[in-house]
Amino acid sequence: MNRLLSLFALAAALALPAAPALGAEFAEVLQPGATSPLMIAQATAPAPAPAAAPEAKSPETKAAEPAKADAAAAPAAAPPPAPTEPQLVAADKINSGDTAWMLTSTALVLLMTIPGLALFYGGMVRKKNVLATLMQSFAITCLVTVLWVIVGYSIAFMPGGPIIGSTTSRLFLNGMVFMKDAGKLTVSHLGLTVPESVYMTFQMTFAIITPALICGAFADRMKFSALLWFIGLWSVLIYAPIAHMMWEPSGYWATKGVLDFAGGTVVHINAGIAGLVCAIMTGKRIGFGKESMAPHNLTLTLVGASLLWVGWFGFNAGSAVAADGRAGMAMVVTQLATAVAALAWMFTEWTVNGKPSVLGIASGAVAGLVAITPASGFVGVTGAFVIGIAAGVLCFFAATSVKRSLGYDDSLDAFGVHCIGGMVGAILTGVFNVKEISGSDADLLVQIGAVATTLVWSGVGSMILLKIIDMVIGLRVSDEQEREGLDLSLHGERVVE
Repeated sequence: MNRLLSLFALAAALALPAAPALGAEFAEVLQPGATSPLMIAQATAPAPAPAAAPEAKSPETKAAEPAKADAAAAPAAAPPPAPTEPQLVAADKINSGDTAWMLTSTALVLLMTIPGLALFYGGMVRKKNVLATLMQSFAITCLVTVLWVIVGYSIAFMPGGPIIGSTTSRLFLNGMVFMKDAGKLTVSHLGLTVPESVYMTFQMTFAIITPALICGAFADRMKFSALLWFIGLWSVLIYAPIAHMMWEPSGYWATKGVLDFAGGTVVHINAGIAGLVCAIMTGKRIGFGKESMAPHNLTLTLVGASLLWVGWFGFNAGSAVAADGRAGMAMVVTQLATAVAALAWMFTEWTVNGKPSVLGIASGAVAGLVAITPASGFVGVTGAFVIGIAAGVLCFFAATSVKRSLGYDDSLDAFGVHCIGGMVGAILTGVFNVKEISGSDADLLVQIGAVATTLVWSGVGSMILLKIIDMVIGLRVSDEQEREGLDLSLHGERVVE
């Protein structure tokens, strides 16, 4: 327990340093001779009619003039406020381009879990545990889908209090409708140009991959029954409230102006710190530090990392919830930061260990994807370069030197890559935010506060859930089952070559 507390302190310390803002990137300016829409309107407006000669005014007319002057001086009517909850709209309000992009993005994000993450993790474990690892990602996809429809979406994305949304507004998706004959359907207040069904499913894929990431921390040793209980409870009690706090307009950090475009806090820090707690409370693998636990098939891992990279465009660019310029910028910085981070990890490893590894460059790419996630809709090229370099170097040392010195068994580096990478990205978003891209100012203290909240909520909450599950059914397989391998001992199957 002392080690766990010290690791929490380390994670919190990493969240606190703040670099001074380096200045906004170049803003758009009108070139000489360019014409703004206002200038065009002024140029094409009809010339004013010549003034008529003054005429005599009756007493009644003179008395009415002050009232007319007051009416003329009154300000124009303010535009209607943005909606704060889902609403029923006519079908012609839906943008087909935005909807097509969001359908594509949803499929891409699902691809990240099955098969992307499944293969990425499956190739890194020992051969006797590969099927169990693949099974974890697949089963989590099924379990979280059901829980999201029942209550998760309602807690996360319905208006409510500062920590959770309404638990009943969209219970079993009640109230989310499509009426073909009437030509009406509901839209989320967070995606006004796409059907609510599309927005709900898009967010479902985020809710699926987040707990699946945790599994890398306790690979090779957790009971499948304990896994299902932990992931089910965690998705409802930990993930959904964090999503509400950061993304739904009534959520606590959303009201403070936190910038998290696609899930640096909600997905990566959330999963990474939970993974660390799982690794410590489940205990080390038998033979850890004494026996070889090298990946059994790095071909699968590299294919999985490649699928993650491709799917991440749906993750980041899709978070624009529109096929627009912001989605385009998110795609550019995602590609750039990922490439930079992969190279940064590779060259750092080459310098430290004498050779660049396949596992290293794949892990570096994932670290870059993680770190650019919160920043992707807010930063430009300069920010992407710096975030990529920082993620590649810092995540390398977190997954190697820090893990060895502190002695925890984070099997597949869920903490070192996702929590540390997410913290790097979330904090540097506050440094490199470009208002011309984001439309918002960044507050570095708000970014740090959101990071700290996620660390505490997810870390302490995960500890409580794991302790209860351990007391009731136990967390870990027996020594005999672990030595035999989880494929055979838990699922009665094995890979035959």
